[in-house]
Amino acid sequence: MLGGTQSLHTNSLDEALALPSEHAVRIALRTQQVIAEETGVVNTVDPLGGSYFVEALTDQTEAEVYAYFRRIDEIGGVLPAIEAGFFQQEIADASYRHQQEVDRGDRTIVGVNRYVTDEPLNIPILEMDPNGYQRQVERLRRLRERRDPVRVEQALNRLRNACDDQHENLMPYLLDAARSDVTLGETMAVMKQAFGLYQEPMSI
Repeated sequence: MLGGTQSLHTNSLDEALALPSEHAVRIALRTQQVIAEETGVVNTVDPLGGSYFVEALTDQTEAEVYAYFRRIDEIGGVLPAIEAGFFQQEIADASYRHQQEVDRGDRTIVGVNRYVTDEPLNIPILEMDPNGYQRQVERLRRLRERRDPVRVEQALNRLRNACDDQHENLMPYLLDAARSDVTLGETMAVMKQAFGLYQEPMSI
């Protein structure tokens, strides 16, 4: 916020465990509202503008970003880097380094490796209705009974032809398929046939 931001996302406290509960979502929302309404940081476009420390860190970050871009260019660009597993390996390495820092105590995580209490974790977790699956199956059955099969097949053919074109914008055809009562599974089957399944490389 102090550096200026166009949007701010606040994760709910139980998001790592389950779908967010109403209680956790409200806390996340109130956090944003306190920042927006009470702190005053939104009253200035860039509260830290002109700060030497922040500007120096910005210059350092910029230099490191361009150095990283050069590494990607040396591999051949983004697509070859993805195919080589470069980004996945970078994420895995960063996660490993982060966890090592937490385990050694070099990086403080309040309540995890410092200021830890013996109180049991008591976060109410939103539980899914076990009958939800059957309800969705029944909805799908009713949809297939009432929809126009000719219209469905025509929408799928239009999507299939657009996929085969390789340069066509698929979004209009996906919207057309949805309006024609084509299911998500049917849509994905066409795209899977055209493009195959992406297999993420494990490492570079």
